[in-house]
Amino acid sequence: MSKLVINKEDLKHNIKQIKSFASKSGKNDNGESVKIIAVVKGNGYGLGIVEYTKFLIDNGISFFAVATIEEALKLRNAGISQDILMLSSTAIKKDVETLVKNDIIITIGSKEDVKVANQVGEEQKKQIRAHIKIDTGFGRYGFVYSKKEEMILNLKDIKNIKIEGTFSHFSVSFFDDKYTKVQFQRFIDCIEVLKMNGIETGILHICNSSAFLKFSNMHLNAVRIGSAFLGRISFKNKIGLKEIGHLEGQVSEIKELPKGFNIGYSNIYKTPKIMKVAIVPCGYMDGINVKNNKDMFRTVDKMRYLVGSIKDFFRKQALYVKIGGVNCKILGRIGTYHVACEIEKKDIKIGDTACFSINPKFVDSSIRREYR
Repeated sequence: MSKLVINKEDLKHNIKQIKSFASKSGKNDNGESVKIIAVVKGNGYGLGIVEYTKFLIDNGISFFAVATIEEALKLRNAGISQDILMLSSTAIKKDVETLVKNDIIITIGSKEDVKVANQVGEEQKKQIRAHIKIDTGFGRYGFVYSKKEEMILNLKDIKNIKIEGTFSHFSVSFFDDKYTKVQFQRFIDCIEVLKMNGIETGILHICNSSAFLKFSNMHLNAVRIGSAFLGRISFKNKIGLKEIGHLEGQVSEIKELPKGFNIGYSNIYKTPKIMKVAIVPCGYMDGINVKNNKDMFRTVDKMRYLVGSIKDFFRKQALYVKIGGVNCKILGRIGTYHVACEIEKKDIKIGDTACFSINPKFVDSSIRREYR
């Protein structure tokens, strides 16, 4: 049975490094250090949302952000009482009622959001805790940055909403510095206009993990950290983060295959000689070699995927699994739940542990998480 293993000391190291880096960017307007908001969406980036959040709490993190109501409720039902921000806004009344009932900080980013939140606050006779979302060029949630008069009109006289923060989100901070700076300036311009019109903005946050590491001048009052805690970012990090998470399985079968024998789907690999092969019951459903890819709806996209798979095979960019501390080449295409590995001249037995380098967020939630 496979399991995702999380090295606790490495995770502690990353938390410590991130907290230290945040503290070096200075103090906010209240003389406080930059606040870290831990984003634990997507099952805690694959680390198990409840256990991961509790681990972060034990290591000094006290503010969290989620993407769905289900994630927020899962944390509350697990007894986690710390501040939780719902990053997605909603004008669906029953959803707002559920969030408010469970003391989740909501996001407001439209006229409809404000109207519903005000109504729920009036009905429940309480101030609704909220953050304002400004869309600086992502095209999802939030008041559009260029429609400042409309934004001010909707936020001017909110009676039942307590604004505790204002934020936006970068779309390409991991590679496009120019557009990131444009988005940042749009956000700052909106903040200035809001303040000029007497609208409370609360703590300001726009940096995700990539921007946090690349632009310390953009840290403002708080930063939202997700993938950086796992040490898995798309550029070389400068604060010594360690990659978190590896998949473990066991060798379930060992066999000898004749020369010219096909291994795996698509028949793109045939044994060049008689080969000794180990089968490990772990595949792409367990997150092996799964990467962020564009959605594929058109036939041309599917063809590109197939051609890309074949090209990857011939580029000599072989994939390996570590079995008994020895690197073993994975043969053929990775299956849904299995891989075949070359173990010629290696002392490997059935039951030996196989370790795969994977990104935890692609590991199915049904697979057990083990913190060591």
